[in-house]
Amino acid sequence: MKENLKFEPPELTADLRISRREFVKTTGSGIFLFFTIGELPFLQQEVEGRRASPGLPSDFNAFLKIGEGGRVSCYTGKIEMGQGPITSLAQELADELDVSLDAVDMVMGDTDLCPWDMGTFGSMTTRLFGPALRTAGAQARQVLLELASENLKIPVSNLTIENGVVFDKTSSQHRVSYGQLTQGKKIERHLTQPAVTKKPSEFKVMGKPTLRSDARAKVTGSAKYAGDIQLPGMVFAKLLRPPAHGAKLLDVDLSEAKKVQGVQIIQQGDFIAALHKYPDVAEIALSKIKAKFDKPQSGINDSTIFDHLLKVAPEGRIVAQGGNLQEGERAAAAIVGETYFDGYKSHAPIEPHTAVVKIEGNKATVWASTQTPFGAKDEVAKELGFPPENVRVITPFVGGGFGGKSRNLQVVEAARCAKLSGKPVQVAWSRREEFFFDSFRPAAIVKIRSGMTSGGKIAFWDYHVYFAGERGSQLFYDVPHHSTVAHNSSWVGDPGSHPFATGPWRAPGNNTNTFARECHIDTMAAKSGIDPVGFRLRNLTDAKMKRVLQAAADKFGWKPAKAPSGRGYGVACGIDAGTYVAAIAEVDVDRITGQVKTKRVVCAQDMGLVINPEGATIQMEGCITMGLGYSLREDIRFKDGEILDVNFDTYEIPRFSWLPKIETVILDSKDDPSQGGGEPAIVVMGAVVGNAVYDAVGARLHQMPMSPERIKEALNRG
Repeated sequence: MKENLKFEPPELTADLRISRREFVKTTGSGIFLFFTIGELPFLQQEVEGRRASPGLPSDFNAFLKIGEGGRVSCYTGKIEMGQGPITSLAQELADELDVSLDAVDMVMGDTDLCPWDMGTFGSMTTRLFGPALRTAGAQARQVLLELASENLKIPVSNLTIENGVVFDKTSSQHRVSYGQLTQGKKIERHLTQPAVTKKPSEFKVMGKPTLRSDARAKVTGSAKYAGDIQLPGMVFAKLLRPPAHGAKLLDVDLSEAKKVQGVQIIQQGDFIAALHKYPDVAEIALSKIKAKFDKPQSGINDSTIFDHLLKVAPEGRIVAQGGNLQEGERAAAAIVGETYFDGYKSHAPIEPHTAVVKIEGNKATVWASTQTPFGAKDEVAKELGFPPENVRVITPFVGGGFGGKSRNLQVVEAARCAKLSGKPVQVAWSRREEFFFDSFRPAAIVKIRSGMTSGGKIAFWDYHVYFAGERGSQLFYDVPHHSTVAHNSSWVGDPGSHPFATGPWRAPGNNTNTFARECHIDTMAAKSGIDPVGFRLRNLTDAKMKRVLQAAADKFGWKPAKAPSGRGYGVACGIDAGTYVAAIAEVDVDRITGQVKTKRVVCAQDMGLVINPEGATIQMEGCITMGLGYSLREDIRFKDGEILDVNFDTYEIPRFSWLPKIETVILDSKDDPSQGGGEPAIVVMGAVVGNAVYDAVGARLHQMPMSPERIKEALNRG
């Protein structure tokens, strides 16, 4: 499929806030359908810690264009960063319009051509944008049938459509193509009534495994990223950075840096950068700047952080509650209390934060590696003092985000450099900068106190989560007496809580909450002397979760046994983005070195209607792979605001040698709405590995990552 993503410098229109009428004028003939996602509650509330923009259009949320040649273009503010909507959204539109997948072009993340969008995160693209897109496609199909009826003088009831051609059911010779219907016409239609979308039994494109449309471009290297943008007269900026978070610049000497031939040094207060047409020369000049900083001495490091967080934690907010905890305690034959810890994690995307900014008069064009192009647009406008409509953000392919590219610091830096230098500027963070300025997954603590009856039923559940937020904290087991309390409602800490920026990290908070909950469930199962799968099934009334867990157990070939059995088998369940997931893993643990080898992972998901099973499988495999990193090795070390892990020599992400045999099961739920698929499988990885380690050697790990050193300590504790 052709990717219609624009990477060349655009011709700017006089008014960059294109109205519907102006859009039609500038894009030529065709049928245009303007449609809205509608009155969705999340638009008025915080979503993943963000608040919806007051500038949300009330009349449409995406454009659909059927051009003179019969090609279909969809304009969406969503972006493609590896999760696959460039293919799955096209599949939805192709099916509803009755065109081939190859006839659909996706134009994504261009703030001039695409309507406002809050950003690409939270596995919300398919869940929330997909239904609106399908509805628009269904309405467009009806419009085309009406136009064809007028053209062919045949009643709509006698017409059918195949591959963009409308023809008489009784005589295929009487036909007209979409291209013929739109040729020379400019027709604007609005959705006024709900359209009838197709039933799963009618799908020809949706539900079929489809190779990603961007696969060839990415494999061959022809795909364009922000760092590939080269403009006439462009310079590369290298910025002076502090040695630690909270450090203040005391004195700076720029004299030697200014002697480097062709280098432009810009300074605005503490903001200092070296600019040159070659990045390595800019780097040389930067190294010649002599700067003195006052470094903070907070006494907080990766060892003391948990004590600090508990001291500054706010009062808790009840997330869920039922029954009476005291009554539950009286009914319990045994009580288990544990505390679970999780350190800071870096997003570590392959592509560092990058942006190019070009200013022409009172207008600016930005090419940015971002998950939030419209947020970047507003930030650049504020930095430059421009009206937002005078800033255009174009989002090429994004080389991984995982939540970390919701933050647009590099975009603002590039805009500032362009304004001060008078030249187009590219800012591309080094790997050191990527680690230093990352908005880390926050360190967090979970305290659980629970009890079970002599019959292996959970009697009560008292759950407190600190700084991970409530996502994934909700209890889906059947417990009569329970309380879940979140101390800090999201992954963004209150001022003074974290020593540096924190933010969303793939399924934010759910990884921590699922690790704590599912390890604790396993501890209860072991104390009850009950097989871990059997214990879960005994305490589940949720039919969907039982079905998913049973599917994983069947695929794995699970045989009941009390843990620790010495087999190295672990199980974990979770819910994220509306998707139910269960995983079972097999591991080997070296008792001498503490090294863990994950041999096999079986993962089952119920994600409702699956648009692209191939894409869903790839996302599950990616989640499992990435999840091994936060489970076993990834941990940010720091001291007094200084980040000690600044590259992959010490911050170890999963390697090919780590990978287990991965088997996926996607349950067929075509009659249920589509749910998110980009994050669910990752949430269970910490718990499934931790439970497998316990089953292998009897050592219970309460802190992630479960490094060799921590495993050896647990073994020594007995």
